[in-house]
Amino acid sequence: MRLEPAYLSLLHSGELRRRADTAFQRLEACDICPRECSVNRRQGSKGAVCRTGERALVSSYNPHFGEENPLVGIGGSGTIFFAWCNLNCQYCQNYDISQLGHGHEVDPPELATMMLRLQHMGCHNINFVSPTHVVPQILAALVIAAERGLRLPLVYNTGGYDSLATLDLLDGVFDIYMPDMKYSDEGTARRLSKVKEYPRINQAAVAEMHRQVGDLSTDQQGIAQRGLLVRHLVLPEGLAGTGDVVHFLANQVSPDTYINIMDQYRPCYRANQIPKLNRQITPQEYAEAVQLAREAGLHRLDQRAQRFVIWL
Repeated sequence: MRLEPAYLSLLHSGELRRRADTAFQRLEACDICPRECSVNRRQGSKGAVCRTGERALVSSYNPHFGEENPLVGIGGSGTIFFAWCNLNCQYCQNYDISQLGHGHEVDPPELATMMLRLQHMGCHNINFVSPTHVVPQILAALVIAAERGLRLPLVYNTGGYDSLATLDLLDGVFDIYMPDMKYSDEGTARRLSKVKEYPRINQAAVAEMHRQVGDLSTDQQGIAQRGLLVRHLVLPEGLAGTGDVVHFLANQVSPDTYINIMDQYRPCYRANQIPKLNRQITPQEYAEAVQLAREAGLHRLDQRAQRFVIWL
């Protein structure tokens, strides 16, 4: 039985529109993400890192079948890829979108139309990819889309560098959070993603996401209805700090956390210029990461076929 999306109750009470208005006001001295660059994005300025002004940029939208199993089902996950990002990962596999900004500006009615088209195509959810820097635009579009009949759960598919104040605006809006947990070491995050305090901010954000939606729950067909999914990309030479990441999830969030230990790292963007990042991971490195997750007590590992077959 499909649950009614959380945002509908906020729509009917008028709270969803109020939150959209509040979020847009915060663009005037932008503190939407933890970088808090304070530029006025409503008066033509663009974020210092996200390079986005008052209008969101969309690279593409379509049913996507490469996401985690609980999101995909038969109809696919209705992904909307936003251009730019509040991180600057030196190995990003989508760097043409995240770092080069390939996309086109849209206003909230256009974004709402994309959401409704994905619903019409039979997608199981609306999956916002790299949404952190465009939360106000998403909320404004959601008001329009929900008034016009949107009834799918929403997925917040983020790099994990998210502000608690912004997540507070999203409480009761998103049914599914899917953050990255990229690093457990501050110095590594600074070097590889050009970002300050990633582990502290990321852990606080993931804990808040879990507080809002809990562990992942699915319907009888295995389709995600509500909850937290975590992605963790294994990097060469243990750079991602997998042991500390999975220990945090198991002990500070929940041992029932659904996690995708990802094996698809390959050198992209500027990775070939960085020692230790200029190669793919080995089967042994991936097996060690999976073993660390299981030893920490995490048992809900994504079961998609991986590039490496692991026998443990």
